Order: sequence, then structure tokens, then C-alpha cells
Amino acid sequence: MEERDYSVSELAMLLEMRGKGSKKVILEDLKAIANIVKREGKALLIQPAQCRKCGFVFKPEIKIPGKCPKCRSEWIEEPRFKIETR
Repeated sequence: MEERDYSVSELAMLLEMRGKGSKKVILEDLKAIANIVKREGKALLIQPAQCRKCGFVFKPEIKIPGKCPKCRSEWIEEPRFKIETR
């Protein structure tokens, strides 16, 4: 994750995690990773989720939104995560 950014779906594929709760597990792990890398002088960068229909940009959070608050579309581009050295 230091070389490029990844979405939660991409991380699930790389880790060969399938199933209903796999994205939830990865999101929880990303929260832990954010704390770990902070102690190492690094940061977990978050490219926020974005609505593919109207372009609304969500807050940069470790979560995957379900619907756009502006247009109610469920066509959401997942947030992307990357580790950066400070």
C-alpha cells in the first residue's frame, strides 16, 4: 500500500477474501493500520468516495457509503487508501 492506492474491493481480491463480511473486516483492519502507521511516522491517506452519477465527494473516511446524499444514487466509487511516509 506504500507503492499505490487500493480500494476495499481491490484489497479483498488481493487477499482472496470472499463472502458477505469481507469488506467489513478489511475496513476494520484499515482502521487498525491507520493507528499503526501513525506510530511509525507514516499516514494512511484516504481518497474519498465519490458518486459516479452526480460527482458528489464524500468526507475522507474509512467506510463505504451506501447512497449519495445529493442524488440518492447507489453508484458509488469506493474510497482508496495508501500509506505515505511523512
